[in-house]
Amino acid sequence: MSEQEALGERESMDVDVVIVGAGPAGLAAAIRLKQIAIEKGEELSVVVLEKGSEVGAHILSGAVIDPIALDRLLPQWREEETPIKTAVTEDHFLILGPAGSLRLPNMFMPKLMSNHGNYIVSLGNVCRWLAEKAEALGVEIYPGFAAAELLYDDEGRVAGVATGDMGIGRDGKPNAMFTRGMELRGKYTLIGEGARGSLAKVLIEKFGLARDSDVPKFGIGIKELWQVDPEKHKLGLVQHSFGWPLDGKTGGGSFLYHLEDNQVAVGFVVHLNYENPWLSPFDEFQRFKTHPAIRDTFEGGKRISYGARAITEGGYQSVPKLSFPGGLLMGCSAGLVNVPRIKGSHNAMLSGMLAAEEVMAAIGRGEAHTELSNFDTAWRESPIGEDLKRVRNAKPLWSRYGTLLGVALGGLDMWTNELFGFSLFGTLKHGKRDRDTLKPAKDCKKIDYPKPDGVISFDKLSSVFLSNTNHEEDQPIHLKVEDPHLQKTSEHDVFAGPSSRYCPAGVYEWVEEGEDAPRFQINAQNCVHCKTCDIKDPNGNITWTVPEGSGGPNYPNM
Repeated sequence: MSEQEALGERESMDVDVVIVGAGPAGLAAAIRLKQIAIEKGEELSVVVLEKGSEVGAHILSGAVIDPIALDRLLPQWREEETPIKTAVTEDHFLILGPAGSLRLPNMFMPKLMSNHGNYIVSLGNVCRWLAEKAEALGVEIYPGFAAAELLYDDEGRVAGVATGDMGIGRDGKPNAMFTRGMELRGKYTLIGEGARGSLAKVLIEKFGLARDSDVPKFGIGIKELWQVDPEKHKLGLVQHSFGWPLDGKTGGGSFLYHLEDNQVAVGFVVHLNYENPWLSPFDEFQRFKTHPAIRDTFEGGKRISYGARAITEGGYQSVPKLSFPGGLLMGCSAGLVNVPRIKGSHNAMLSGMLAAEEVMAAIGRGEAHTELSNFDTAWRESPIGEDLKRVRNAKPLWSRYGTLLGVALGGLDMWTNELFGFSLFGTLKHGKRDRDTLKPAKDCKKIDYPKPDGVISFDKLSSVFLSNTNHEEDQPIHLKVEDPHLQKTSEHDVFAGPSSRYCPAGVYEWVEEGEDAPRFQINAQNCVHCKTCDIKDPNGNITWTVPEGSGGPNYPNM
């Protein structure tokens, strides 16, 4: 008898469509599925699984949204009460030096970089509102249930997912609270888990979906929400910057978005192809806030929330094949973020809507579990493909030539794409995977970060506290280290333990005391599910898996 069989049978539920992830892609897909069914006068059962304790609990984004997808999905949304309230009124781009800043004239920026007509939002609250819309149409949404396993039919096609078992102790054995997971089987399964989703990883590997695409690329985005002095608040202001505190070889930048109620969302993105293992994205963010052009906004204010997550940055050339037997990848699981615009929610929603249309067409033909290969052509010919193709070389140019020259060449490339419909560079390759870019610690300069002042800059643990992160302590560690010996001989001995720095939540520590020192300690209860470890470990030795359902951050208004 197998270990799974010993745990007992799982209950099973049959529906038409299973959607994993109640983010913009998953909810847009659910709404569009129901809209089409209603138009046709047909019954259609749609279930959405969400691993957060509620819809929006795990959603973290800037966010300035392009309303193109909302206008198509819910044309009357502007006439309703929604969380989309703050239109962009000003758009600033800054280059930061150690002590000063230079604002780039907007006239030099490609038109697609303009935020005119866009809105500053809490994407978590937008998803909560979309969930209400979906449920009003008859969609069943189950928060607190993590999709942990893919299900296959006798022909090896995806036939649904299973939620994780609850009540498994740290020793791997069922405890008094044990409850078997549930199988949700559907004609089609849509995956919208977000960046570096665990099921998407399995599907990409199993079906060779990345065989003909470039390597995936990622960044880490770290965000805080502040209540600021009303005199310093500028409703509708959008401000982006690049430069200090990052050096010229390290890609990244910042955003400040002035929302309603005297709130400012501030965030910092570091491209995960950085080379120096001593670099700490979290501490670079804290240092950024002390810049003279930034600090004044937050003096006298109060930090009210914190979070972090990985961002897909590969763009057009890194998008894998999105169709597999029995389903589709959508949104950030597909890698549809426009990196220069720092926007992905519009493409996520458009991809969900397009996926719904492909699925409904197949169901209308009497099909189930087939491969919807037309989706791979359809998205490239849609506004998603147009959006991503025009900026496809911005990230490779930045990586190849550094910040100043790379950004300038990227801007030139976007102008030629916009004005003439072609690129002087063709389609550039990204080069190495992010985990392969770290140099040995002995070849890099150690970075000494200033001690946080507790007013503008903070430490990791006080930050994690603001993310409302919680995990059931008596459960197996959901961060899997494949080879502990390799972690010591390589990650520690060669690269000086970068996991303790790239993680924005203090999950990983090398403890240099006791007889077994150094000891690799995993504080899994701190994990904010950013998945940076799954991307940046230099040996690919750490795998992020879903913890027990509802575990993780509980982001308010993020």
